[in-house]
Amino acid sequence: MSMRPTMSPEFSAAAAILSLTVLGCTDTSLSVNDYAEAAAPASRTEGYNEQRNVYFGDVHVHTRYSFDAYLLGAEVSPDGSYRFAKGEAIENTFGDEMKLREPLDFLAVSDHGFFLGVVPLWADPSTRVGQVPGAEAFHGVNEGDNRHPYSVQMRSVLFRQRFGSQMRTDGGFLRRQRARMANHPQVQYASFDDEGHRTAWEDSILAAERHNDPGNFTTFIAYEWTSSTPAPESAAYHRNVIFAGSEAPARPFTRIDSHEPEQLWSWMDRLREQGVDSLAIPHNSNQSHGQVFRLKYSDGRAVDNAFAEQRMRNEPLVELTQVKGTSETHPRLSPDDEWADFEILNTRKGKISAHSDPSGSYARQALVSGLALEQEGRGNPFKIGFIGSSDTHNGAPSFDESNTFGSSPVSGTAENRGSVPVSRERLDYIADLPPAEQAFGDVVDDMLGPYFGMRRAQFSASGLAAVWAEENTRDAIFQSLRRKETYATSGTRIRLRFFGGFDYDVLDPASPDLIPQAYAGGVPMGGDLVADSDAAPRPRFLVWAQRDRLSAPLQRLQVVKGWYDSGYRKEIREQVYDVACADGGAVDPETRRCPDNGATVDLSDCSFSDDLGAGELATVWEDPDFDPGNDAVYYVRVLENPTCRWTTWDALRAGVAPRGGVPLTIQERAWSSPIWYHAPR
Repeated sequence: MSMRPTMSPEFSAAAAILSLTVLGCTDTSLSVNDYAEAAAPASRTEGYNEQRNVYFGDVHVHTRYSFDAYLLGAEVSPDGSYRFAKGEAIENTFGDEMKLREPLDFLAVSDHGFFLGVVPLWADPSTRVGQVPGAEAFHGVNEGDNRHPYSVQMRSVLFRQRFGSQMRTDGGFLRRQRARMANHPQVQYASFDDEGHRTAWEDSILAAERHNDPGNFTTFIAYEWTSSTPAPESAAYHRNVIFAGSEAPARPFTRIDSHEPEQLWSWMDRLREQGVDSLAIPHNSNQSHGQVFRLKYSDGRAVDNAFAEQRMRNEPLVELTQVKGTSETHPRLSPDDEWADFEILNTRKGKISAHSDPSGSYARQALVSGLALEQEGRGNPFKIGFIGSSDTHNGAPSFDESNTFGSSPVSGTAENRGSVPVSRERLDYIADLPPAEQAFGDVVDDMLGPYFGMRRAQFSASGLAAVWAEENTRDAIFQSLRRKETYATSGTRIRLRFFGGFDYDVLDPASPDLIPQAYAGGVPMGGDLVADSDAAPRPRFLVWAQRDRLSAPLQRLQVVKGWYDSGYRKEIREQVYDVACADGGAVDPETRRCPDNGATVDLSDCSFSDDLGAGELATVWEDPDFDPGNDAVYYVRVLENPTCRWTTWDALRAGVAPRGGVPLTIQERAWSSPIWYHAPR
């Protein structure tokens, strides 16, 4: 009888590695699957419009599959998010109802790609990763007594401290080899579960497929690439990756694959070679400490044409506004813009105790820096359009200042949002917490009483993505995103159109054929006006806006211009022009401003002046300072009359004075994507 030889430990390890080599060499981030559950519509949908319709949506929504959303209490699934977006009322983990006052037209669930779907497994002690040492701190995090707003300190410890160390638990030699062979670096960590990760990713994809309803409601397969510079800077520069159709990789490319955006774009290029188109949309540039619009590669080299071309091929848009603030401009960058100080959050994303440098963090500066780089022959990596989205970690976005339910379950109460004082009962509760949790009590003394930290009250009830597309389908909306015929709003549904052309001398805003004429004689937002000679006519711009019927009337239309002074000054310049005024006001040619229309807010009940302002404003505008030899960029900003900010609404309902240090009122607004003027060469 033959005997089976006994393998030495060294031989066993080698055999295991050989097995892993044979079985695990496929890079699943480049393995493409077609998840379509139904064929694309063979013909135009009922709402098809050659002149394009406006659709409102959100492409930045986190569900229970995002590590931070789950730890902050979110149990809403991707399926629940899509039901909510279509108008259904749903509840968060703590039993609070969440409902939109109007359904959305499109939505993308964009959970964090790294460790997507894995943290809920840590909370279950019956799973393998729930038994890894350290996981016991996460057990039952969304169960029992933890389903309460008072759990915010415990959750902050898990989110801010324990998650990072637990995530990086070493998996040992064999897991490291398997990760290397499969080019899947998350596999190296003991707390990573690849099957659970891919199951959650597939569930998110299939939810998008189930809810996609051409002509009525559009969904996109999406995720968030979440990255930051190394400590101690820890400056974040996150992107949402939106796929064009039903084809997607078997797993997302994450920060653990690479921290460098250039590597993300190269991965997207490789997928595009396989017929899978996608867009990456940066967000929270305001909190990026200058990283989103930096003028260098990740390795420190100066940007060049190759960088500009790759970035614009993959990243034609920026998310201009969301719950963590607005990224249009900053008072330090635009000191002459009276409206620059709008929903500014100066803390750094990923390192909230640190200040974020405005330079390199705001879109207006980037637009004009791009003109300077182009003048230097290095291409324009910042030829960006604008959208808004929410970044909700509730599975459900909240856009309404008068009915905000916060960006996560733990921000579902006014006390936790920092808009009303902390109760005596809560202070006693915090005093009895373990020291590690007390450190996240974050209570500060204010002249009106103790409050949770100011950063909470600085969060916004924002924002929306608006697109002009022929119909409410994936292809039409994705093509709108790619050509940048898009705009951002701070949460209200202002309708906004912006065109530029050399042949607009007879354009009449009152004409029933206005939009066909505008398309025929020029370009919409996101487009280019290229002068073919020094004798080219001066460009003119059509600006049109209509109020949201559920919000305040419009106060003014503005055009923001940026250009590069390529003379001896070598500096970027900007100017804000009021171009249309409500209530019969005329723009002062010296100050370039409309008169104040006198609209006010009654802070005793948050009623506002509905008899002042305009339902619609429109004009054909010509730049009074136009220089035909200078490249320039133009975009529109629309301002509503003032209304109460959400913090004021919270205080009013609680019967307390509004918190100091935050604005009492807000001027909701919209920002068009730019139009670029190119001087003759």
